[in-house]
Amino acid sequence: MVYSQALVFGYGLSAGSEEDNLTEMWRKVLQRFRARKQTVGRLRKTSSSMSLESECSLEDDDLEASIQLQQQELAVLIEKCLVKAKASSLHCSELLVPTRMCTRIAGDILRASEHEPCGVRGALIHLFTEAQAGLQKVGTVTPEHSLTPTFELSVVFQVHPQRWPPLEHLLGTEKVLRLRPEYRLIKRKLYSSASPTLIEF
Repeated sequence: MVYSQALVFGYGLSAGSEEDNLTEMWRKVLQRFRARKQTVGRLRKTSSSMSLESECSLEDDDLEASIQLQQQELAVLIEKCLVKAKASSLHCSELLVPTRMCTRIAGDILRASEHEPCGVRGALIHLFTEAQAGLQKVGTVTPEHSLTPTFELSVVFQVHPQRWPPLEHLLGTEKVLRLRPEYRLIKRKLYSSASPTLIEF
């Protein structure tokens, strides 16, 4: 009997060439696997960096929202103090304040409190009016009652001069007090010998 070389897989290929084909096929599979792994790695890096960026932007948004909320709360406290002072210390029937002035002042107070250990929570805020007669205390705002204040801020409002005070008194008209948009902010550290800082707005 004569034996010829058997065809292992029946596709007209010899065993030697089939092994080469299998090696080549596995090499290609491995290349594809490695390429896919690198792509997945790149995608993961991109997605992780994107998630980090989105987390940072979310943190920035949260911080900005927190600052805005603090500013609004402080503006409300200042407004309440001014309303209470109408009858008690200012002795006027009407107090006219420029639009959004309390919000502006609250923002400036927050900026002046940035480098303090407790921020604005450690502030003691005094409100004054300044007219021709001199300075007059309006009231005090304490953002956080449970903390011992570490610094003082004095807000000095400028009052519009009254045009006809004698006539108002004679005619019996009720006193109207109008505040100007300009004001001063004086910062003084309570436990420091540093001189007060005066900021004009």
